[in-house]
Amino acid sequence: MLLVEKYKPTKVVDFIGMQDAKDLAMELLNDPYSTALLFVGAPGTGKTSLALALADEMGAQLHHVPSQSCTVDTVKALRSRLAYKPMFGGFHVVLVDEADQMSPAAQLAWLSILDSTNRPENTVIIFTCNETERFETRFTSRCEAVRFSTQGISKETADLLTRVWSEEVPGIEAPNVQRIVKEANNNIRESLQQLQKHIRRARLARA
Repeated sequence: MLLVEKYKPTKVVDFIGMQDAKDLAMELLNDPYSTALLFVGAPGTGKTSLALALADEMGAQLHHVPSQSCTVDTVKALRSRLAYKPMFGGFHVVLVDEADQMSPAAQLAWLSILDSTNRPENTVIIFTCNETERFETRFTSRCEAVRFSTQGISKETADLLTRVWSEEVPGIEAPNVQRIVKEANNNIRESLQQLQKHIRRARLARA
C-alpha cells in the first residue's frame, strides 16, 4: 500500500497543521449546520482528505463529485437527491473536487443551490480548488473560503516521517527527514512519496 494511503488520517484531530480548517470541522462535528465551504490550497495539502474525514465522522451521506465531472446535469441530479432525507445519519455532505475546473454553466447551476433561500437543509457542501480566480464573484460570495497552507508544519511533518520510517523499516537508520520535508516544501503528500523511495531502497539493501 502507498504510504500516502496507509498513513492518511481518518479523524479530523489527526491532521497536521490546517488549524483554521480543523477548528471549522470540529465545530461542524459538535454542532452540524448547513453551509457551503471552499477549501483552497495547493495539491497535497489535505483538502479532500479532511472533507472525507469530516463526512465519515459526521456519519453523513456522502455525495462525491470527482474532478471535472461537475456538469450542469450533475448539479441538477444532486439537487434532486439532496431534497430527500439522508440514507445515513442526519446530514448530506457534498464534496466537489477541483471545482475550479467546472464550466461556467455548472457554476451558474450551483448559484441557485447556494442561495440562502434555496439552500438544501441538513447539507454541507464542500468545494476544493487550488486557486479561486476561475470562479465568479457571485459563486465565491456564497461560500466560506478556508485556506490550506503548508507553512509552519515542517516539524510535525518530519515527526510523521520519522514515525512512518520506524514502523516500516525498524532497525535501519532513517534518512534526513528534515531535508525531505524541506525539498517537498512542507507538502505532506510529496514528503511521504519521497520517503517511500527511501524505504524501497532500504528494503532492497536489507534483502
